[in-house]
Amino acid sequence: MATGEPKAKKIKLEEKEKEKELSQNALFGMGNPLLDICAVVDKDFLDKYGLKPNDQILAEDKHKEMFEEMVKKFKVEYHAGGATQNSVKVAQWMIQKPHKVATFFGCIGKDRFGEILKEKAEESYVDAHYYEQSEEPTGTCAACITGDNRSLVANLAAANCYKKDKHLDLEENWKLVEKAKVYYIAGFFLTVSLESILKVAKHASENNKIFSLNLSAPFICQAFKESLMKVMPYVDVLFSNETEAATFAREQGFETKDIEEIAKKAQNLPKVNKKRQRIVVFTQGKEGTVMTKGDKVETFPVIETDQSEIVDTNGAGDAFVGGFLSELVQDKSLEQCIRAGHYAANVIIRHAGCTFPEKPDFH
Repeated sequence: MATGEPKAKKIKLEEKEKEKELSQNALFGMGNPLLDICAVVDKDFLDKYGLKPNDQILAEDKHKEMFEEMVKKFKVEYHAGGATQNSVKVAQWMIQKPHKVATFFGCIGKDRFGEILKEKAEESYVDAHYYEQSEEPTGTCAACITGDNRSLVANLAAANCYKKDKHLDLEENWKLVEKAKVYYIAGFFLTVSLESILKVAKHASENNKIFSLNLSAPFICQAFKESLMKVMPYVDVLFSNETEAATFAREQGFETKDIEEIAKKAQNLPKVNKKRQRIVVFTQGKEGTVMTKGDKVETFPVIETDQSEIVDTNGAGDAFVGGFLSELVQDKSLEQCIRAGHYAANVIIRHAGCTFPEKPDFH
C-alpha cells in the first residue's frame, strides 16, 4: 500500500527544488499577439483567396472579406495565438510552477478580442504586459485547415503598432526584460519593431544570456532579410522548420539543399557573444529534428504518432519551441530540451489550436 508514497514524496521534492531554481520572469517573449480564428475549410476556399495549403502570409486587401466568410461558412474556433505568445504559453504549461516564469510583451487593441487575449494569458499563468492602443483593433490570424495542412493568414492590425518608446523603454517594463535569462522572439516580429528586437538582443548578448529567434516563415527570410541579418549576430539559438531553412539557405547563397549542411552554415554565421557557440535547431514535421551541437550535427527522431490521432498540426512548431525553452530556462541538457520540444508538439497536434490538457506528463 505504501509503495506509492516515496515516489509521491520524491515528485513533491522535485517540484519544490524546481520552484527554488526558477524565478518569475526568467523567460521573456515579445511578438505579435493574435486571436486565431481556426476552421477546417475546403480547397475551393483556398483557391478563392489564392492560398497555398501550407503557408504563412500577411493579409492583403483581397483577404479582408475572407475572415468574415470563414465565420459565416465554416465552424470556427477562437484561440489565443501569435507564434511567440503560443511558445511562451506552452513553456509555462510545461513548467507549471512557479506561475509567471514566462513574460510576454506585444500590442493589442482596446476591444473584445483584446480582452479575450488578456483572459487567456491569465488562464495560462503567463505574465503578459500588453501595450494597449485604440487606433487599431486586436490582430487576428485565420488558420485555414485542410487535412494535415494549415494556411495561416495574419491580419496584424494592433500587433503592428508595438512601439519601443511607448512600452519596452518604460522603466517598469524594462525591469522585466532584465529579470530574464532566456529570450525568445519569433521572426514575425521583425515586420513590426526591429529596434525593440535589437535592444533586447543586445542586452542578452552583453550580459551573456541566451537570445533565441525563429525564422518563422519563408517571407521573413526573403522580404525581411536585411532586418533578419541585423539580428542574427546576437542569436544564440536559431529555430526553423525545413521549408524556412531551405529558403534561408537560398537567400544566403549557401549553395546546398542538405539540411545538416544548412545548419552548420547557419551556425557559423558571424556572432557577437563569443562565449556561446550558436545552436541551430531545424524541425522537419514527422521527420527527425536536426540540431548542431559543438562541431557535430545530430538528428533526433520525433515521437511516432498514429495519423488518426492528429487533430491539428497548427501550432506544432510553436509548441516544440515552448517545450524546448521550458527546459533551457532550467539549464537542462540540449537533448532534454529536444525531448521536451517533441513531447509538447506531440500533445498539441492532438488538440485543436494551440491548446493542451491541464497538466503535462513529461519526465
